[in-house]
Amino acid sequence: MELAIRVQIEELPEGLFLATSDELPGLVAQGRTVAETLEIARDVARKLIEARSERGGTPNLPPTCKRRDCTIVVAA
Repeated sequence: MELAIRVQIEELPEGLFLATSDELPGLVAQGRTVAETLEIARDVARKLIEARSERGGTPNLPPTCKRRDCTIVVAA
């Protein structure tokens, strides 16, 4: 099963990127690029969800659906 987790990304003063999630407490990932940060965030999210499942709890996250909300950045 796939779950949809909203992640916030911010650029740090050092030039790195930080990902956190209000929907999945404990999710914190840092990378050199947005893509790398999102990849790390997926791994962290998977591990957090697995750990909660082993303790008998599951996060209340919506399953993925056919519609996706995305943001693209375009230079103007």
